[in-house]
Amino acid sequence: MKSPKKTVDSRARGAVAVTGKQTPGSAVQSLLPPLSADELELTIRHHLTASLARCPISATPHEWWLSTCFAIRDHVLERFVRTQDQHHVQDVRRLYYLSMEYLTGRLLYSNLLNTGLLETARSALQALGQDLEVLLDEECDMGLGNGGLGRLAACFLDSLATLQYPAIGYGIHYEFGLFQQEICDGQQVEKPDNWLLFGNPWQIQRPENAQKIPLYGRVVDHFDERGDWCPLWVDTQEILGVPWDIPIVGYGGKTVNFLRLWESRATHDFDLEDFNRGDYTDAVLEKIRGENISKVLYPNDTTENGKELRLIQQYFFVACSLRDILRRYRNAHSDLHGLPEKAILHINDTHPTVAIPELMRILIDEERFHWEEAWEVVQKVFAYTNHTLMPEALECWNIGLFQRVLPRHYQIIGEINRRFLEGDVERKWPGDAEKKRALSLIGDGVVRMAPLAVVSSRSVNGVAALHSRLIGERLFPEFHALYPKRFNNKTNGITPRRWLQQCNPRLSELITRSIGEGWKTHLEELRALEPFGRHREFLESFRRVKHRNKEDLAQLIRDRTGLLVDPSALFDVQIKRLHEYKRQHLNLLHVLSLYRRILHEPSPSQIPPRVVIFAAKAAPGYAIAKMIIHAINATARKINACPQAQDWLKLVFLPNYNVSLAEKIIPAADLSEQISTAGKEASGTGNMKLGLNGACTIGTLDGANIEILEEVGRDNIFIFGKTEAEVEALRNQGHDPWELYRRHEELRELLDWMRSDFFALPDGQNPVRALAEQLLYGGDPFFVLADYKDYRRAQSWVDQSFLDPKHWSQKALLNTARLGRFSSDRTIREYADEIWKLSALEIPEGPKIL
Repeated sequence: MKSPKKTVDSRARGAVAVTGKQTPGSAVQSLLPPLSADELELTIRHHLTASLARCPISATPHEWWLSTCFAIRDHVLERFVRTQDQHHVQDVRRLYYLSMEYLTGRLLYSNLLNTGLLETARSALQALGQDLEVLLDEECDMGLGNGGLGRLAACFLDSLATLQYPAIGYGIHYEFGLFQQEICDGQQVEKPDNWLLFGNPWQIQRPENAQKIPLYGRVVDHFDERGDWCPLWVDTQEILGVPWDIPIVGYGGKTVNFLRLWESRATHDFDLEDFNRGDYTDAVLEKIRGENISKVLYPNDTTENGKELRLIQQYFFVACSLRDILRRYRNAHSDLHGLPEKAILHINDTHPTVAIPELMRILIDEERFHWEEAWEVVQKVFAYTNHTLMPEALECWNIGLFQRVLPRHYQIIGEINRRFLEGDVERKWPGDAEKKRALSLIGDGVVRMAPLAVVSSRSVNGVAALHSRLIGERLFPEFHALYPKRFNNKTNGITPRRWLQQCNPRLSELITRSIGEGWKTHLEELRALEPFGRHREFLESFRRVKHRNKEDLAQLIRDRTGLLVDPSALFDVQIKRLHEYKRQHLNLLHVLSLYRRILHEPSPSQIPPRVVIFAAKAAPGYAIAKMIIHAINATARKINACPQAQDWLKLVFLPNYNVSLAEKIIPAADLSEQISTAGKEASGTGNMKLGLNGACTIGTLDGANIEILEEVGRDNIFIFGKTEAEVEALRNQGHDPWELYRRHEELRELLDWMRSDFFALPDGQNPVRALAEQLLYGGDPFFVLADYKDYRRAQSWVDQSFLDPKHWSQKALLNTARLGRFSSDRTIREYADEIWKLSALEIPEGPKIL
């Protein structure tokens, strides 16, 4: 086998990476060495010639962007090296954050912002004849995440570095992201998201830290020299994990942590004998199999092969990460009993839970710990965040599949389960076989990973007050009864650097001029904006900012869809992963009711013009979600071509939703749709991002909406729908959508219209009819029809409020001013103080290292 140290990839061009950022008009207190525009210009020129072999006259915009990234990377690398050196010298306790997703978006702008070099770069590039805004669009979003889980992880990394906590994120170096979404004939079509096609200047390849990971094989009984049973995992197949690092710069550039991502490769890339025999496919078969593991984010798991690949992905990344964590620990310590003093391993949702039996295996099989010693270490080092109550996300693996892929781990989980049932469960409920069946980590043909995480972790938290309560009451009630002190809440937050300062520079500048710039690291200071709601000039400036942002979005909509929209209309926005529980189809029912009203009343009174904007991706195997996208586009086709609706209603579906598109939509939103079925959304962070940027929320009492209501006040949020308790009661008594159909005339007329040929497409398909019939005949499991009437009431309240511009602006401003609690800085401080027991480390200035 080739040495891992020689495993170099062409994507390592530019071989090291860093981050940073700032907004026009703000001054970042940076510890990075000062850099003038002239110096940065020289560095960009140097990389253009020395790294890319280009002269300025022939360089493309992409090459100018690369050269700029390399120049900023060089600048930040100094602080990166110093940070890691101080963490090593101080022998810090460090957080290791395990997540399948990191939705980081683009990095150049954020890196310029965090380092305070935004205006310096703008001036340097202008002297070189380049426009920074043009070059920023050369960067593609990193394909490392899907939705809220990955975006939250990225916010947490930003806050960890800003607050100077020692931390490393671990994940997978996906070659392809989730997918590029195209809309063809109104339907979602998935295309490969080849985000690494032209390399990435921010990543650093670390082949010297590559790890070999075993899979499959069998377990044989073995006894060591002392006569103790010591099972051996033999006849395994090996996969090589090669790490890539992406440095994460905190605001001001004081601390530079990093994200380590694992790329899978075969231990033997090429079989020369097969090739010489003419078996060209077989010659590279092992290489293909090895690379498939990190090929795609969330492979379709509707097939058995897809399920197997998902399990292997999860084990591959945590096994590589654990070996790396232990390697780092052994640099300064020899006794792994002390690991809990120096490391906390956080499981971000259930996917990385297989790390628990893997650490047990290492400690018992390789380090020769007794079971009790290993279990004590495991229970001290792991903490678990649950992000969903949806059963499909709780990671239950078929026993046969798990045994075949990870035979030794299955044995270990079985032993954890035996000791758990015979110990804690038996003591709590002696002789209760039914309790043991309900609590068993293995049963009904599956291995249950979420309960394994609960049993094995020092802390189990939800991500909003309601969600955390439901975890204890509904998801894990018996576990909560066993370990009540283990369960806690940590309400999610977002980084204000990206989700206000970066994405909305106009509003950021207005805020900074009015109250100073302390809000960028102490978001609660936004409360000082409240008195400005009584100042006419400030409200006019606030409205102008929103209108200009809406003009920008209107231009983007025209560029991407060809549709003209009026920036003075109400911009009604629902942007999130497409799922039935998020109820994009409830929003669509309201759009259809508005359209029907316009057809009956060509100049409707008491409603403002409205532009309804959707952006969402549906999982490739999720047929109903894809049907909802088709129905939205079929409805848009009809509405946007209707002369009667032209001045009153437009419906837009923006394809390929990602972080960069969100950064353009969020500053322009007037109304934020947070309309999930109560009890289904863990927290949501889109509600925080949109509210922080001056959108008013229409939402159910679900997730963090409840806490947003508490902060902004009932007059400044549009709440509707059944509560979680009412939904549960209705589910228990039996929810009959046909009864609602018969009882409510308006709803019946709307559904009958949807079931007609009115929305039929030229090819004969009628997704609008299919949606109506799914709601009626499919049992309406997410209570869309049950909440429709109250949703219409809340939307009428929205209409009345928006028709009074001053009143609306005051509501919007109070949303911005009162959402300071939802900073990820606050969330991270709570994790650090209450779960991780982590201390910040000030990184001192010093002489140049490089």
